Amino acid sequence: MKGFMIAAPSSNTGKTTITTGIIRALEKQGYFVSPYKTGPDYIDGKFLSMAAGTRAGNLDLHLQGEEGVWEALSMGNGDIAVIEGVMGYFDGSSNTWEKSSYDISKRLDIPVVLVYTPKGEMFSAVPKIKGMAEFEDSRIRAVILNKTSKRMYEMLKEAIEDHTDLAVIGHIPYDQEVRIESESLGLLEPGRITGLEKRIERMAELVQENLEMGKLLSIARELEVPKPPKPDRTGIRIAVAMDDAFSFHYRENLELLRSMAEVIFFSPLDDEVLPEADLVLFGGGYPEKFKESLSGNRTMIESIREFGEKGGHVLAQGGGMLYLMDTLEGVEMCGLLKGDARMTDSLQRFGYSNIHIDEDCLLGRAGTEIPANEFHRSVVENTEKGILTVSKPLGNESWYCGFRHKNVLGHFQHINFAGRKKLLKEILDGIWNGGVKDVH
Repeated sequence: MKGFMIAAPSSNTGKTTITTGIIRALEKQGYFVSPYKTGPDYIDGKFLSMAAGTRAGNLDLHLQGEEGVWEALSMGNGDIAVIEGVMGYFDGSSNTWEKSSYDISKRLDIPVVLVYTPKGEMFSAVPKIKGMAEFEDSRIRAVILNKTSKRMYEMLKEAIEDHTDLAVIGHIPYDQEVRIESESLGLLEPGRITGLEKRIERMAELVQENLEMGKLLSIARELEVPKPPKPDRTGIRIAVAMDDAFSFHYRENLELLRSMAEVIFFSPLDDEVLPEADLVLFGGGYPEKFKESLSGNRTMIESIREFGEKGGHVLAQGGGMLYLMDTLEGVEMCGLLKGDARMTDSLQRFGYSNIHIDEDCLLGRAGTEIPANEFHRSVVENTEKGILTVSKPLGNESWYCGFRHKNVLGHFQHINFAGRKKLLKEILDGIWNGGVKDVH
């Protein structure tokens, strides 16, 4: 499988829009595209998935480690991997380039196409692009100029190619039809955007009309992706919540779960009761936007509550944990975890974190360390001390999280198990062998 990355100097430059257009244009040319998003983001990947017609993966050095990034890449089986970068190309942990898109491209030797949107400048763009391309071990090989007129593109193309070794392979003119709206957690979810399929088709047309696709494909490099050995299967059945309220699941987690166990999906919004399962997983999402409907589905809530009270294993992260609390914004929820969840106006403990398990629980044995990520505008008012100590990778900030009732565990942090199959296997084996104790 060949591959390349689409990156930019910063966020809000049109990376996602252009990447979706490139993916759809390649699909129209007969290529089977495997889409990826660098970093922990869920939402951008949904746009890439829609453009490609197959679920996008994530590549994240903090969550997965380098081995896990390779493992995530191995889950794609297309002709070409199209990887969208996160934030600015060099933006990594804290004020460093570590674990950035640049770091991934450097370690995996992935060529990069830079999307550059000139803002109130002309030739000043040239030294900026040159500096990014010539930074130590930079993998930038080409440039796409975004939101530029044909005349401006021709002038900048000549200047960039005169002063750098980069190929300028085209431009995308400004087009209101392809704009994607944003909200508090970034881009709006695809399902909430009117006419998104039409916008993706329009973006693909702009790509085909204005980019030199042959040059773009010539930049792609063959990625020698090792195929990891298949893990042993367990006999357990896993029910995964998947609907408009709970849709944040890493592809890597779902693929690994499918390789180790039977996986079925259910909807807390629409289904009447919980399906038969040994483990129930709730991912993140927007339960606050559907709180009345979730609360109104009393048969589902009662079946979840009964499952948890009888010692059933339930693991919930992010928005999934909010659903298990007593209330969410004053609306009654499942009541398996004590406390009241409410939304705030600002992000809470945003970014990468590390989990230290203080007590044996569904997530693992005491002393286990797990890299994680948090991205939410919610808090839980709960007098209980959490059983997880969460800390930032840099600095001394730490706090408690992880609320437990019997074999039910909820926490804000999101975990990607790529590169950590052993930990996931231990969790599933613990359930299969009865190793997780019923805590009262």
